[in-house]
Amino acid sequence: MRKDHFRNIAIIAHVDHGKTTLVDQMLRQSGVFGERETLEDRVMDSMDQEKERGITIAAKNTAVFFNDIKINIIDTPGHADFGGEVERGLSMVDGALLLVDASEGPLPQTRFVLRKALALKLPIILVINKIDRKDARCEEVLNEVYDLFIDLGADEHQIDFPVIYTIARDGVAHAALGDSSTDLKPLFETIIGRIPGPEGDDEGTPQFLVTNLDYDSYIGQVALGRMWNGKLETAKTVALCRPGESPKPVRLTALFTFYGLTKKPEEVAEAGDIIAIAGVEGVSIGDTLTSLEDPKPLPGITVDEPTVSMNFYVNTSPFAGRDGKYLTTRHLRARLEQEAFRNVSIKVEDTDRADSFRVSGRGELQLGVLVESMRREGYELAVSKPTIITKEIDGVLMEPVERVFFDIPEEYMGVVTEKMAKRKGKMENMKHSGTGRLTVEYTCATRGIIGFRGQFLTDTRGLGVMNSLFEGYREWAGTFRHRFNGVLVADRMGTSNSYAHLAMEDRGELFIQVGTEVYEGMIVGENNRDHDLDVNITKEKKLTNMRSSNSDQTIVLKVPRTLSLDEAIEFIADDELVEVTPKVFRMRKMELNQDKRAQLNKTRDKDEQIMAM
Repeated sequence: MRKDHFRNIAIIAHVDHGKTTLVDQMLRQSGVFGERETLEDRVMDSMDQEKERGITIAAKNTAVFFNDIKINIIDTPGHADFGGEVERGLSMVDGALLLVDASEGPLPQTRFVLRKALALKLPIILVINKIDRKDARCEEVLNEVYDLFIDLGADEHQIDFPVIYTIARDGVAHAALGDSSTDLKPLFETIIGRIPGPEGDDEGTPQFLVTNLDYDSYIGQVALGRMWNGKLETAKTVALCRPGESPKPVRLTALFTFYGLTKKPEEVAEAGDIIAIAGVEGVSIGDTLTSLEDPKPLPGITVDEPTVSMNFYVNTSPFAGRDGKYLTTRHLRARLEQEAFRNVSIKVEDTDRADSFRVSGRGELQLGVLVESMRREGYELAVSKPTIITKEIDGVLMEPVERVFFDIPEEYMGVVTEKMAKRKGKMENMKHSGTGRLTVEYTCATRGIIGFRGQFLTDTRGLGVMNSLFEGYREWAGTFRHRFNGVLVADRMGTSNSYAHLAMEDRGELFIQVGTEVYEGMIVGENNRDHDLDVNITKEKKLTNMRSSNSDQTIVLKVPRTLSLDEAIEFIADDELVEVTPKVFRMRKMELNQDKRAQLNKTRDKDEQIMAM
């Protein structure tokens, strides 16, 4: 039975094409907020990191009413690193709005999210946004989207999509360019007319699939998902079904439906709606709540496998314990298991060390967001450089490959080509835009672009744009260097001073300010040459009784290079770590003692010579 008083949709797009801004206006114009009520920009991006980075990290749902029809809306991330959120969001809906920038057109993440939607046979409504831009090219963008649909193998029903033109910032939608519309009514009408209502039988066996988890300080753990069939009632006992386990009786203490940004308590939840439940301890993503007498579990949720991993260590530096609240292996294990429990695209495994865990995810951005979240929560830890996850297929070692897209000024083509050649990247396509910029497409091993984004921005003076998309697996391409310069490493504990900083300026570029406390094995700068150099950054000027005419001249030092946490994780080599605390982060060698480190380097060099023979 089709439930025509519901519509379940997801909004999908490339990063920064206007998804969350459009949701803001849909909330405003549907009457969720009053005319005089203040609504902050991108209200759905509620996490601090989402506001700071300007991207959506976690999928979130809301609901609005139009002509007495409830429209459940899921705002999904636009970055492929958070593809697990996209996949879970799309599994709950019956259609999707595909947002595309009127100037930029479909970009790499557009392809990623659209491919997921088409694979689920979802009907698509194309929304061409930002049509007020001076460089808008709506007709060309529409043709590019048609080409993308054909390239992704869309069927004849999917490719027959309606098109809406919007200015999300102003809350205006047009069914045709230049019509007299002044609000989002054409968009709402298209959603009602082209997206079917959900199928569901209120009289059937209850089936609720847990798709996301949340936590409320008053009611505890909250499970979110879609009610596929039947009804759930508050204070009733149902069966919790998990793949591979026997059904377990649980009691629901609360049911909620969504309206705007709030959860509305309900006594009964009907089929077809997206709801939240509370009172079920130990529930996890992919579980089904169903009838205790006649349990009918739904298939679990599957997402793409991780491609990148990092090792998380307990902080063992000489400065450990100064800033954080959570320092031990027990704290670290509990927090990582909690993350894996809430996010099915994250995997946590033990290693051969008791104080270390291997965390796998979809990309370095996703893992970097996790590290930053833990830092803000009061954890101290150390993390390694991201490494790829290889597979063996038919006895052949395979590694993940990315399709990398560059949008660069023509004058930087040479340096980008040179850097990608060193990483064994292969140019697949190059297109001139006619405005002095080039669009260049490469395929490259994932390990080749780990740590490359910062170098790319430096090489292009911040004028280049780089996007990547997971392509698949190919045969191992051999070894190559990720970083071509060594580092300056402090050889003793102490406090850096201006005299030592001045002496280091011809050796390389420093990362620390004058007056920074350092310890043996801490990385303080980047060497000009290709090897690591142990330096005394705490050396002080010797005092004498002799006077000199220039002894008290003002010392002018170069400004040290300041790295963000993400840049530090990209920068480090395989034998280095980033020490992360709530107040500061430092780069360091895994082995702090310089004598032991030299012995390890000799052993490694001998092993490499033997392998080369």
